[in-house]
Amino acid sequence: MLRIWIIGIGLTAACLACASSPPVAPEYAAEVPENLRTPDNARSKYLGAIRYRDGFPSDETVERTFDFLDTSRAVQLYLNAIPAASMYGMLNGHAEIGFEANRTVGITESLMNARSLWLTPQTTTPYVTSEVDVREGPVVIDVKTPVIGILDDAFFRYVADLGMGGPDKGEGGRYLIVGPDYDGDVPDGYFVFRTRTYRHWLLIRVVSTPGRMKEAIDAFKRSFRLYPLAEARNPQPNTFVDLSSRQYNTIHASNADFFSELNEVIQYEPAEAYDPELAGLAAAIGIKKGEPFAPDERMTRILDEAATVGNAAARSITFRPRDRSVYFYEDRQWYSPLAGGSHEFYDRGARVLDDRAMFHFYATGVTPFMVTPRVGAGSVYEIGATDVNGEPLDGGRSYSVTLPAPIPAKDFWSFMVYDNQTRSILETDQVAAGLDSNADAFEFEPDGSAIVYFGPEPPPGREGNWVQTMPQKGFNVLLRLYGPLEAWFDKSWRPGDFEPMD
Repeated sequence: MLRIWIIGIGLTAACLACASSPPVAPEYAAEVPENLRTPDNARSKYLGAIRYRDGFPSDETVERTFDFLDTSRAVQLYLNAIPAASMYGMLNGHAEIGFEANRTVGITESLMNARSLWLTPQTTTPYVTSEVDVREGPVVIDVKTPVIGILDDAFFRYVADLGMGGPDKGEGGRYLIVGPDYDGDVPDGYFVFRTRTYRHWLLIRVVSTPGRMKEAIDAFKRSFRLYPLAEARNPQPNTFVDLSSRQYNTIHASNADFFSELNEVIQYEPAEAYDPELAGLAAAIGIKKGEPFAPDERMTRILDEAATVGNAAARSITFRPRDRSVYFYEDRQWYSPLAGGSHEFYDRGARVLDDRAMFHFYATGVTPFMVTPRVGAGSVYEIGATDVNGEPLDGGRSYSVTLPAPIPAKDFWSFMVYDNQTRSILETDQVAAGLDSNADAFEFEPDGSAIVYFGPEPPPGREGNWVQTMPQKGFNVLLRLYGPLEAWFDKSWRPGDFEPMD
């Protein structure tokens, strides 16, 4: 027994000696660069203490790493899938008030106001809106009166322009929208557009001469048709709905419900409709086509965190953009996500992710015409979210903005005020929530410049130049120039910033 004990002590000592002695270099040894090695101990801002055993992560490190990885993928999914979620919000918001795809046509016949939640709409001209769904086969859009229209797919990608900017050039024509899995015959006599998704948003503005909008809308309703190609011989009549003052929501969720909305998009649309990288981000957190989305307790916590971070990121990108290239003037606060000149947000082969996230978090409707205005045609947009000092606009304060003369807008210019929370029309006692240069009560300065006032109360004697804001409500503003002139393009004209008046 004593002999066994002594032998055991000897073996232990020998092992300790082996463990403490330097490792013997193998005969076939590489020269490993130091930057290739992983130390046994490290520290991360996001993971805390990290432990390895010769490059193999500890159980705690693995757990923290996967939590971070799932959270970061969910945040990236949130930001990159805003276009899809926004389109979901638009189409399903209308479906919830009774719209039927390929059948119902909504028109803001008495213009829009803050009772309808849309992303940054305007209140100067009527909107026409409908859903085009090609899941069961091609769909016909028959336009016979002058319009300006766009069709975007379920990921808010551009599909077609109709009317003045489309192949019919405002003369009217029949458009055929063909889905990704249709293999039937395509008849002649149509402007044919093929698409990658089933659901689409159709947005139209009716073109009219001044003072004749009602007649133009009536003519549009008498002649416009939207129906499946299968009904071409005998189309069912469309249902026209006046959307003015309707209380409904078309804006996607900001919290973790966002991921459930995205799941509905992925389940409905073809598997090949989206970029595989985006589909991979969704699949990594459990959103997979043909499978139920049922996050467990751990994933639910992660999605809550990711939505919180994603929402903060979208709002930071939108209201405090760090990329100076989006600022239209180097010495002004005005900026635009379209400053890069690409409706697909490309810059030298790279997609500008922040510009895409900003645009779709803030606005709707994608067409090349947004970024290619011509002198005297189309429209341009600039966002104002901070005052001349860079402070957020406060609905309890009063501001003035000066547009120097001559204002480079052939047709007219307008200001619209939006709620920072919803990015929709600010709720006030003014139905228009803004004003434009055609307003009867607006007074220009003697030199032709314009001073517009924003605040909870109008400045005495300048009520016609006043846009109401609300105390304890943050707001932002879109300046629109319709028919921009050369002075806007060459930047020789610059609008004033928001100047605090108190």
